[in-house]
Amino acid sequence: MQPLDYREITEYVEQHIGAFHQARLTSLQSLTLESILKRKNPYLFRAKNMLTAETLVKTLFDAHLSSQEETIFGNFLEGLAIFICGRVFGGRISTAVGVDLEFTRDNILYLVAIKSGPNWGNSSQIARMRDNFMTAKRVLATHRPPLHVVAVNGCCYGRDSNPQKTDYLKYCGQQFWHFISGDAALFTNIIEPLGHLARERNDQFEEGYAQVINRFSAVFIRDFASDGKIDWKKLVEFNSAALPAKVS
Repeated sequence: MQPLDYREITEYVEQHIGAFHQARLTSLQSLTLESILKRKNPYLFRAKNMLTAETLVKTLFDAHLSSQEETIFGNFLEGLAIFICGRVFGGRISTAVGVDLEFTRDNILYLVAIKSGPNWGNSSQIARMRDNFMTAKRVLATHRPPLHVVAVNGCCYGRDSNPQKTDYLKYCGQQFWHFISGDAALFTNIIEPLGHLARERNDQFEEGYAQVINRFSAVFIRDFASDGKIDWKKLVEFNSAALPAKVS
């Protein structure tokens, strides 16, 4: 175990956080209005009495961004966790399917599947994670001498009052960051470097966001409005009308 160097953490964040902000903007700019309208429920928007194109378009894009940002930032935090564990315990990216990190601590080989928060998956997704753990353990069981292997579901934020699951551990928030670093205060200390240049980068994003909303609002008015009103019949037909039968 090596001591944790917060200067290295700050340097890592400053070098990689820009990729998160750029990915947000790229995700936004890669969208088309048609693709989002086809995925969303037009009846819900009507029930909420949305009256302007900008309101409807903004709601669509905010819902998309919320989901995308969780995924993008989750990938950033996963990389940060692997970097920190690598510095302290020699952790490395795992080659096992469904396992993100592996490292040895106190003569135990830990296999870690990293997720953003504690409520990350449904029962089938959790079952798949457990299957991946079992497969990795079977492969490692061929080692001589045999390894003591422990599977861990690590969550970057949140809490779990019962970390001992049936066949794996679940560490969330402080427990997770402490587990991979040996530092109980890490979970709060990493907040500061995450804010590096956040205002400047968010200003850039907001400018791009406004351009997209304005452009797509104009397209929506052109295609789905009549006499200044949203044409709900046309919107529902675009979203849900039966497709022509395929000719065999």
